[in-house]
Amino acid sequence: MSAGPGTRTAEPPTQSPHVAGSAVVVGRARMGGGSSLAQGAVVRSVDGAVEIGSGSFVLENSVVVGQGPIPTTIGRRTVFGHRGTVIGASVGDLCEIGNGSTLMPGARLGDRVFLGEGTLVPTGMTLPDEVVAVGRPARIVRHASPDDLRRLTALRDGDLSLPPHNTIAVEDRQETPVGQLYAFRDIVPTIAATATLFPTAEITGDVVVGERTIIGAGVKIIGDSHGPVRIGNDVQILENSVLHLLPDNDLIIDDGVIIGPSAMIHGCRIGAGSIVEPAAIVCDGTTLGAGCVVRAWAVVKQRSRFAAGTDIDGFPAVEVGRTSGPPPAPPWALRPGDLATVVPAGRTR
Repeated sequence: MSAGPGTRTAEPPTQSPHVAGSAVVVGRARMGGGSSLAQGAVVRSVDGAVEIGSGSFVLENSVVVGQGPIPTTIGRRTVFGHRGTVIGASVGDLCEIGNGSTLMPGARLGDRVFLGEGTLVPTGMTLPDEVVAVGRPARIVRHASPDDLRRLTALRDGDLSLPPHNTIAVEDRQETPVGQLYAFRDIVPTIAATATLFPTAEITGDVVVGERTIIGAGVKIIGDSHGPVRIGNDVQILENSVLHLLPDNDLIIDDGVIIGPSAMIHGCRIGAGSIVEPAAIVCDGTTLGAGCVVRAWAVVKQRSRFAAGTDIDGFPAVEVGRTSGPPPAPPWALRPGDLATVVPAGRTR
């Protein structure tokens, strides 16, 4: 079974950590010798709450978040596949994390764990050493076989030895953008003066961003179709999320919405105070009422309708419950003090 991300092998532990040119570190993380952040990867480490062990790789467009009560620790010689998301989780040594997998706060993985592509490890789940797990949510399909361990050995250049723990601080690494705001058909995005754009965020076309809204690292908002993109006040759109729309459509994000890392939002309307959890997908023509919660990795199909206060999950997503009042800000959301290391870059047309 192909459970891991592929061919990348660990570097010698004597090397310094490597952060690719388009990778981003927000805050202060700790990285071990020979560890690497690939192109487009984003680490948000508030108060030093992310540690990546020696020889571990976080591959392209992945997101790693640790802050406050949800620190993230990644063991030695572990590999996260492309577009992985890990938030407030603990991951052991020599793990193979399949492309597009998502680990939620409090998830714990032992050593030599294999996750299939697109696996969701939900809040609080523990996976023991040497298991293969797949699915949303993750389920253990077997203990790691001799063939699995031979494959792991091959991916680590025939050597499963572990380097010593030796991390150094890596902080506030963000490339200087060539440009963040792009015109489409002579329409330039309008960004409120109090909004915050991280340096690697990019916004194109007919997009309006409201007051005190935060557009996180690596976010892409693309208003290059006929309909507008309107984002309200006090919204958070977090790391490596993508917002887009089809022609003759619009995308409306009301005040106070929080969109988690790696989400994909397409031509829909999301009501005030709603929360879209990490890696969720909301498709064109959908309407969500105020105070909804879309759970991690849920896929809300086209033209869905959900009333205010709906708890939404599944593939395709359905109502799984009701919220009791406005949903609280999730622990992975940014707090006002977390922006101390970011220079606000709000711009107006």
